[in-house]
Amino acid sequence: MSAVATETAASRKSRIRARALPRTLISGGIILILSTAIAFFPSLFAPYDPTAFDYNALLKAPSWAHPFGTDSFGRDVLSRVIHAYTIDMQIAIFATVGPFIFGTLIGAIVGYLGGVAEAIFGRVVDAVLTFPFLVLVIAVVSVLGPGLGNMYIAVGVVGWVFYARLVAAEIKVQKRLDYADAGRVMGYTPGRIIFRHLLPNAITPAIVYWMTDMALAILLGSSLGYLGLGAQPPAAEWGVQIADGKNYMNTAWWISVFPGVAIVVTGLGFSLMGDGLAELLRVRR
Repeated sequence: MSAVATETAASRKSRIRARALPRTLISGGIILILSTAIAFFPSLFAPYDPTAFDYNALLKAPSWAHPFGTDSFGRDVLSRVIHAYTIDMQIAIFATVGPFIFGTLIGAIVGYLGGVAEAIFGRVVDAVLTFPFLVLVIAVVSVLGPGLGNMYIAVGVVGWVFYARLVAAEIKVQKRLDYADAGRVMGYTPGRIIFRHLLPNAITPAIVYWMTDMALAILLGSSLGYLGLGAQPPAAEWGVQIADGKNYMNTAWWISVFPGVAIVVTGLGFSLMGDGLAELLRVRR
């Protein structure tokens, strides 16, 4: 009797543990909820106009009036960091959603068909991965011209490959399972088998990678902004702000440091969300 009770208690604990949300998912969710709120309503949080010059407050150190200090034009750094959330969260979404959708579709089709389609896809992947990702993006943006729109195109041209590889590998595993064979026996079309049955069971790795990729997109957008190929001044963007303060690191470190902290915290939110989703889906499976 006691053994049965012990087993029941253990199974109850395991079910509770399975239902509980991972701490990384909760932590990442809190960071991203706050980041999204700031991105949508920056004026509610920013104490000053991010583009307003104040020549009486040039390069002021952090104080009660300006908690993050001011830059070389007297602009409030805190206000610029807050307003930069709008652009950088936009970069995180727009630079990844296209590659995610296109790469998932291509990977699902290639993984199911195999054969010649898989061979051609393999050569395309080899050609893209021959060069470093950042180098390819910089090359495309340099040809098209600076700006966020061209940056999205450049990332889309290259970034879809990583999603396609993940989904294709998972589809190849799923199509060998019994439920896929049952669908073929019942006469389902390949499209129905792929998108109604295989893809919902194979898309989990791509979703988890998407969270991490959004963190990388923020880093990429900031890097291009720093190089003058992304967002253009006087726009409030973290990479642009870091570039503005690079010549003042010895005398006005706050111009570059606080945007860098914002990049780290927001990227950490996406990374924690990805880790939490991976852990949650693994437990549910």
